[in-house]
Amino acid sequence: MITVDTILYNAIVLTMDDDFRIFEPGAVVIKKDRIVAVGNDDMINNEYDAENRIDCHGKLLMPGFINAHTHVPMTLLRGLADDLRLDVWLNGYMMPVEREFVNPDFVRLGTKLACAEMIRSGVTCFADMYYFEDDVAEATAEVGMRALPGQTVMKYPTPDASSFEEGLELAENFIKKWKDHPLILPTIAPHAPYTCTPEILQSCADIAIKYDVPIQIHVAETALEVESLREETGMPVVPYIKKNGIMDAKVIAAHCVHIDEGEIRSLQHAKAGVAHNPTSNLKLASGFAPIQKMLDLKVNVGIGTDGPASNNDLDMIEEMRLATFIAKVTTSDPTALPARQTLTMATRMGAQALHIDHLTGSLEPGKRADLILIDISPVHNSPRFKRDPNGVYAQVVFASKATDITDVMVNGKWLMRERVLTTIDEEAYLKQGNLLAEKIDKFLISREKSVLSKLIAIGGSMEEESFEIQCKVKVDDIKNIMVALKQESIEIERTRHYHEFDTYFIFEDQEQGTLRYREDEFLDERGQITNVRSRLTLIGQKNEKTPEQSVMLSRSRYIAPATHSLRFYREYFQPKRELEIEKLRKRFLINYKEFDFFVNVDTIIKPDMGHFVEVKSRTWSRQDAVYKSKILSELIEVLGLSPALIVTEDYFHLVDRRN
Repeated sequence: MITVDTILYNAIVLTMDDDFRIFEPGAVVIKKDRIVAVGNDDMINNEYDAENRIDCHGKLLMPGFINAHTHVPMTLLRGLADDLRLDVWLNGYMMPVEREFVNPDFVRLGTKLACAEMIRSGVTCFADMYYFEDDVAEATAEVGMRALPGQTVMKYPTPDASSFEEGLELAENFIKKWKDHPLILPTIAPHAPYTCTPEILQSCADIAIKYDVPIQIHVAETALEVESLREETGMPVVPYIKKNGIMDAKVIAAHCVHIDEGEIRSLQHAKAGVAHNPTSNLKLASGFAPIQKMLDLKVNVGIGTDGPASNNDLDMIEEMRLATFIAKVTTSDPTALPARQTLTMATRMGAQALHIDHLTGSLEPGKRADLILIDISPVHNSPRFKRDPNGVYAQVVFASKATDITDVMVNGKWLMRERVLTTIDEEAYLKQGNLLAEKIDKFLISREKSVLSKLIAIGGSMEEESFEIQCKVKVDDIKNIMVALKQESIEIERTRHYHEFDTYFIFEDQEQGTLRYREDEFLDERGQITNVRSRLTLIGQKNEKTPEQSVMLSRSRYIAPATHSLRFYREYFQPKRELEIEKLRKRFLINYKEFDFFVNVDTIIKPDMGHFVEVKSRTWSRQDAVYKSKILSELIEVLGLSPALIVTEDYFHLVDRRN
């Protein structure tokens, strides 16, 4: 007799190996962290002995589930913002909150809570992509789960790196620290093609190859992402990341919703793994990934929950059900993605997709003892038919619940026994999470009250000068203005020509000001577009103007780069109504009596309002503003304009009154 540490017997053993062997009643033999043998009870009892013999009472004994893609610290952001488009959800809520709150303590707490949830749903291994992944790894190792934490790298500043160079250094140091750990396989994670430069993608690939670790990346999650990349580079997503070196590494490609057959073949040739996230893709309306086509072309596809802020849970059984149902509907074939195939994706094939099938994913001698027990006797899973051997796979995928999982072992150690977690103080972490939620609520409530705070939250805003001197005069012919600008008393310092498209957001509370989304097309002398720029400007209400100088006013102005679409800002700021103005503008920066002024010669195309000459200047100094307002009155006459025709209202006010 061979003496071992543990024998689990009297179970229905689903090995999930290449031959899909099932043993009933069956047993699994464990010594230290590894599986020694798998077989029928009689065979195991004749050959092995152990002091620790566990009667499984007819439960299902199988490999633990592998969550192929998630963001575990976002457990603390579950339910924060729902029923939104991906870009609004990510850039309007997730990232601002992350910039404010995410730190090592946040990450450790979120990871511990996620581990508790995943253990209860039978997950023994997960692939993660987030910030402060060293703390994700620490927390996961303390719990005893297996994981592939991926240190995120982006072109934007992140909570743990002020630049992508710093992010790359952080990722490399992280990999070096954890590379030989028994539970943690460190990875590098360039977030996505649209958040990374070619330099970042190639650098991440180089690091992954240097240390022989996987690389995680979001690929073709939304149609907008694919269309934008094609417009920018002329390439689909998969060829683009291949061009930039990603496919030379061990790729774990998350989502892959909008890829064609050629791209699927490229993934297969590169031996890339795909992480399918059905719930998240449904919730964010990202689309249906062509999973059946991927499987037909021999791509290794795993199943992931994505983050708990976009799912909103980490339940792999629920994820398997959705995966198979979606495949059946999208192919109009009820035989597509049968239960056994789906369960394979959640176990052995999931391990293959993560490039760790030599360690886990099936119950075979030599692999790590990562396994779970499922009670298939509850009323919602009864009765049990034995005629079809595949029926037991269907019981797991179509009828089981996460609550049916009673025991979880990782690396030969129990993490849950009889539904009791053995390595996590669940109650204490839940209390901490709720306290943090109160702080985040206060932050968002305060922000939601103010258009300005929402503008600041999405990043890049900058306050402009407080005092503005401006007026405009309607003219019939702009030729005289062009002549007047050539006078000796006026020095032209710079000239620009624009085609401007302005959308003004008008809010219920007028004290919030007016937000302008502007797209500037820079035109050359022939009227050809040479550059395009988009900006947001929050224009505050006029606070004062002197009786003597009606052209002077004070108000707040904040500008920010408009890095998202007009649709994004419409959904994010939710204005009461909108006004659109299209105009051709010739802008002159002039010096008159040692003061700089902008003279804008405008033709309002939409609505058709004719020609205007607008003169303006801004300053931080009230004294300067008062003096400039006097000079402005002189300048108006020098330009041949009548002071009696001066209008000090903004264009959108003129249009609004006209409507």
